[in-house]
Amino acid sequence: PPSPYPTMQRMARSNPKNLYRPDDPKFSTSLKIILFIAATVVYTAFLHSTGGARKFIGESDPMLSSTARRSLSMATWNIAAINNNPFEYWITYDENPQYQEIMKNIEDFIENPGDNDIQVKDVFTQDMFSSLEARMESVGWPKVRNYWEDDFQNRKIISEFMKDGELGSKRLASMPDRITNTINVVGSTDPVCRPTVINMYGGDLSTNAKWWNNWEKFMFIDGLTIKTSGGDVTKKPYEMLQMIKKAKYPAVTEQEEADSLPLQTMCGAIFDAILVHMMNTVSKPNVWQPLKKTMVESLNKKKVPHTLEILQNVYGNSDIITLQEVSSSFIDQATYGPLGKKFWIAAPADMDAVRDQNSVVMLNKKTFPEGVVAEITPRVIASFPEGVDVPVAKGDINAITTVDADGAKYVIASFHGDTNGLATIPVNDAIVKTIEGNPDLADHKLIFGLDANVYEKATPGKQQDVLEWGQSYLSHGQTSCWGDIPQPSNYTTFNARTYLQPQLNKACRSTEKRERGDVNPKDFIVFKKNDFDVVRTWKDNTGKRSYIEDMAFPTLNFPSDHGILATILDRKF
Repeated sequence: PPSPYPTMQRMARSNPKNLYRPDDPKFSTSLKIILFIAATVVYTAFLHSTGGARKFIGESDPMLSSTARRSLSMATWNIAAINNNPFEYWITYDENPQYQEIMKNIEDFIENPGDNDIQVKDVFTQDMFSSLEARMESVGWPKVRNYWEDDFQNRKIISEFMKDGELGSKRLASMPDRITNTINVVGSTDPVCRPTVINMYGGDLSTNAKWWNNWEKFMFIDGLTIKTSGGDVTKKPYEMLQMIKKAKYPAVTEQEEADSLPLQTMCGAIFDAILVHMMNTVSKPNVWQPLKKTMVESLNKKKVPHTLEILQNVYGNSDIITLQEVSSSFIDQATYGPLGKKFWIAAPADMDAVRDQNSVVMLNKKTFPEGVVAEITPRVIASFPEGVDVPVAKGDINAITTVDADGAKYVIASFHGDTNGLATIPVNDAIVKTIEGNPDLADHKLIFGLDANVYEKATPGKQQDVLEWGQSYLSHGQTSCWGDIPQPSNYTTFNARTYLQPQLNKACRSTEKRERGDVNPKDFIVFKKNDFDVVRTWKDNTGKRSYIEDMAFPTLNFPSDHGILATILDRKF
């Protein structure tokens, strides 16, 4: 049969001893072709093993996962905001000038209330309180009439309630709002919302009387089926409330802690009543309610799809993704959607379906074919200093072990720090102690993505300073994607709250968004210095791997108040 290699056959006939003959042009050309092909194959293999083949073959995604590489790509993101309040943050809404007008009127109403600063009992009436009191006593809660008669009913709605800093520090209005504002229920893609201005509630709020009828029914009558770590449970919203602990919120007295369930319910009702009254004073119901409906559709209902889209299309080739403040509904949608085909998605076992703010670890299935080996969160919590009340809640910490395709073992952790960042150092200390104190973890490499909630200019004794945080992780032989010493002005948040949200101490005038906003270096990826070298780090507040400095966000196109933080790490082992 004819030879499949006719060129080589001809060469053999003309040169039977396989001697190199540079004077033979046919031989020289053929040899050059063979050598070029061989060199190309070798060089391409080299590029692929070092990660350079991505550019050689036209691939530009820096997160591209490849088990043949010595590097790992990772992203961390607190995805919480935009929460469920379309009015929470200042946004650009040029399409409708009524937005700016209403928000400015609310700002003026609160900053300069004048004759609008009426008493609480003129907005949340005595009849409303009596009805609420009967509901609360029927469920066995302590009486709070003395708080009402001696204090709250006579307060001015703005200067003595909405702007009361101590009330804010005690979380008596913001805590019940956080828990009952928006509740994800089993069997529905649409959440159930408390009747209030500051969520996606679509019912009629044109009068306080209409509001109260629906509010009372929501809190005490209608049962809602929610998902918990122990299975589906049906509860009424008042049953979801949690006591406000003095250990976490020192402004709360011991008696107020004991009475915190009915006390926060009363304050939450007063707060919502004031909001409804205020909106119907500065605008007409047929103006602000349609505006809210449009904003809800654009900002809130599209939040989860938009977040999933960014994770899938922009960061979908990451080896590791850690997320914070993740709802159970989001976890389900990610798990059963396209992301779930590429990633193992691990939620903490103590996931809190009521507070519904959980830390999540996502592992690329190609890089980590075995997925999660074990969750070690309980061991981390057990490593807290004895007798010290570290301010963490269920779902804040998620620490797991895993093994990559090369057999290397890891501890991957995700953490959401408390508002003041006071838990960040104790949690990192506990993770290090857990790894170093357990022989079965001693050969694991730690990669820790977190919203540290640290501050460039921390209030001493109340907030965690970013440089002190850097000194702490450095003392463990750790470094971060930002290096040993974090740059205090390397911000990953820039958001400015309006006056239509429950923490007015964080509200910013329309002219003071930069000066009084939350502009801080909050997000980190931490690891041992001896384990990894940083190849590249970037932050992203556009969903396009770019960060626009001095831009308040979230925006209509970027759905969180935290930027995405991403890094490429070269392994040293």
